[in-house]
Amino acid sequence: MPRYLYTLLYTLLLPIFVARLWWRGRVNPGYRQRISERFGIIPHRPAANGLWIHAVSVGETLAAAPLVRRFMLQHPNVPVIVTTTTPTGSEQVKRLFGESVFHMYLPYDVPLFLTRFIHKLRPGLLIIMETELWPNLLASCAKHRVPVMLANARLSEKSARGYQKFNKLTAPMLSQLSLVAAQNADDGQRFLALGLAENKLDVTGSIKFDVTVPTGINAKGAELRQQWGSERRVLALASSHPGEDERLLDLYPQLLKACPDLLLMLIPRHPERFEAVTNAVRSRGLRVQRRSNGPATKTTQVYVADSMGEMLLLLAAADVVLMGGSLIERGGHNPIEPAALGKATLIGPNYTNFAAIVDTLVEAEALAVVDADDGLLTALQTFLADPERCAAMGRNAQQTVDANRGAVEHLSDIAAGFLRL
Repeated sequence: MPRYLYTLLYTLLLPIFVARLWWRGRVNPGYRQRISERFGIIPHRPAANGLWIHAVSVGETLAAAPLVRRFMLQHPNVPVIVTTTTPTGSEQVKRLFGESVFHMYLPYDVPLFLTRFIHKLRPGLLIIMETELWPNLLASCAKHRVPVMLANARLSEKSARGYQKFNKLTAPMLSQLSLVAAQNADDGQRFLALGLAENKLDVTGSIKFDVTVPTGINAKGAELRQQWGSERRVLALASSHPGEDERLLDLYPQLLKACPDLLLMLIPRHPERFEAVTNAVRSRGLRVQRRSNGPATKTTQVYVADSMGEMLLLLAAADVVLMGGSLIERGGHNPIEPAALGKATLIGPNYTNFAAIVDTLVEAEALAVVDADDGLLTALQTFLADPERCAAMGRNAQQTVDANRGAVEHLSDIAAGFLRL
């Protein structure tokens, strides 16, 4: 009964969901494209028994990338389908994999749409990245005998309490999962406490430690530094959200006192914010350059990275990286990429989305948690003024990332087992 009530409410809200897509399309036209896919009408029909991976947006897509690459390398004849829910996630899939995978938007969580989708797709296994649980999606997969694995699964205490409040919906979803591959034992215990059967839990570690660092990326980063002024210190705010860019811009004049030639690089999380961030820089009278208009020069004070798919390159050119989403209540973003590049990495106090990863890096002296308010300026000044400390943190970071690799290989083998390859 709870799922039927949920479905009724969800269906009644569909006009609002569609209107929201149209509204968001004012800034990002991608939201207005391929809307039919969200109703289960898809243009492609891959061969049956393929591997279906659902990655909500950019972060989950990047996390899934090493798994997708390894699986395709080992099983080149098995079709791989990747679904997302956002156009930025869609763009990331195309950028990473081109035409080598089938990509569609995940349908709305309505049985009719999902049945249509699954009938055409005929997947052999669904892997859901992290914790994106939809009652009708799981029920439809169970009805059509499609096993479902929750990979790189994480469950914070706050999220667990939320799921517990709706236990009559949560319990059936957990029973319909074939396997939960948790990032760590604490996450696994929370799933068990919600009712997951013990034989369905596997603690695999975080797939995000298996990040691929492209060959020569540090050399390309050094080339950018030559354009910007090789002696300048570069502070990057990665995957920023509203309020965070402004916070760094307000601190910039004081940072200049400790680091006179500082270049502040702002990398907004969402492309629709590029213009707003640029305007925020101009309103403070600072010299700004957007990446789309060419490289920063020796006189540029703030560089707005208004491009997609270049995160690793841009971070490779930085001295200190501050992770966005952590100075505000957004749960933080993945600090493993700058760590894998050997960068001194800082994160604010709001990092619930990556708590276990942050704890691992902090314990290895590979990352520092900084205050979002009064202590932020001091922390930034300290690291910018101490290249040796930054280098030591970077070395620790690379070693820690390398020591925690291996989840991708394990998950790929599990997927092959479900698909009987």
